[in-house]
Amino acid sequence: MSDSPIAVEEHGPELRHHFVDAEQQRDAASLGMWLFLATEIMFFGGMFLAYLIYRYAYYNEFAAGSRSIDIWLGTINTAVLICSSLTVALGVRAAQMGKRRLLVTLLLITIVFGLAFLGIKGVEWYQKFEEHHVPGRSFNADDLVKAYPQIHIDQQREQIYFSLYFAMTGLHALHMIIGIGIFVFLTYYAWKGRYTPKYYTPVEIGGLYWHFVDIVWIYLFPLLYLIDRKPLR
Repeated sequence: MSDSPIAVEEHGPELRHHFVDAEQQRDAASLGMWLFLATEIMFFGGMFLAYLIYRYAYYNEFAAGSRSIDIWLGTINTAVLICSSLTVALGVRAAQMGKRRLLVTLLLITIVFGLAFLGIKGVEWYQKFEEHHVPGRSFNADDLVKAYPQIHIDQQREQIYFSLYFAMTGLHALHMIIGIGIFVFLTYYAWKGRYTPKYYTPVEIGGLYWHFVDIVWIYLFPLLYLIDRKPLR
């Protein structure tokens, strides 16, 4: 009785030696990214929980702080990220269809959207710096105290709101910077013709990360900009 060899896919340059075929490699990469995103959800979830707890404890301070943030800049940034998710999805489809030029174009557009988001966020942060709403020794919320004389605003508690605001938006911006770096890498190799209908896993995995960053912002926007825009107590 002779042993028959197990049929395995011939390893191309994109297939790592420890995988049987491209499908197994793709499944492993997808699982790894989903596990990573699960840890990110727990990370951001802790920050969301901290915000909600302090918001309940210091309602007036958080409501006043929320009203000081430019809602139009936040709205524009939300639209920018939604558009970037569309270009990412179209980019994955272009990779599946083997349309190299279209893929490169869509990846570049996504990078431009990411840079636009960071630029708008920089304008918003600069406004907070000019208003002395950056936590630290120079923090001052006298403008909010004067704007809402009908409520008592404790400046130390107000500083907690802006600490969470900068922590949450800052970490999100850091993830966006990382995402832009990933897409620069993807664009370079797409231009080199590395991705084909048989191998586009990096584009798909990079897209998952980008969509996650977008979803985090979609939750951050109403939390920081909209929820507290109602009558103050």
